[in-house]
Amino acid sequence: MTIIIDDAGSGDLLFGMVIGAYRKETGEFKYDVVDVKYFKSPRFRRKEYLKETSRIVLQLLEKLKVGENEEIMLCRGYVFDKAVEDLKKVYGEERIKRIKVSGAPQRYVETAYLDELRNLGYEPIEQRENARAKNFFHMLGWLKRNPDRIKYAKTGWPRLSRYRIFKQQRRREDFSYESEL
Repeated sequence: MTIIIDDAGSGDLLFGMVIGAYRKETGEFKYDVVDVKYFKSPRFRRKEYLKETSRIVLQLLEKLKVGENEEIMLCRGYVFDKAVEDLKKVYGEERIKRIKVSGAPQRYVETAYLDELRNLGYEPIEQRENARAKNFFHMLGWLKRNPDRIKYAKTGWPRLSRYRIFKQQRRREDFSYESEL
């Protein structure tokens, strides 16, 4: 048996990131979310989302009750680098593989992400994967129409500071995080 792990939403402006685990032979699918707070300053700078991704991957595998000799295949994306390290320690190097995910596992994870976006009240554009810039500006427009929605945005990317809507938010996030400590 084989479990395939993929992500969706890591490069989008809105929401966190969906991590999904798909058992190829049975079609069983489970997913969880890396909260958007991991993509805000200063957690984003510290790459805390990598540790959280690893924690979620391990949790999903536990829920799927990984078989003794079951292979675990993960997307090649860098968000799984820490997870791969941790999985090799738990399951052994020979059971862990990096692959380009396609087909059903990719569709399931992408659908879960799109459903989560719709739960925010955002309607994604069609063909979003083929129009990255258009997708970004569509999401940005949705935020600008109601600045209270900024809480749903990944604001940790340094280049976002060129947009007025993100300048003040970055300062608030840094202050808020420090008061949590």
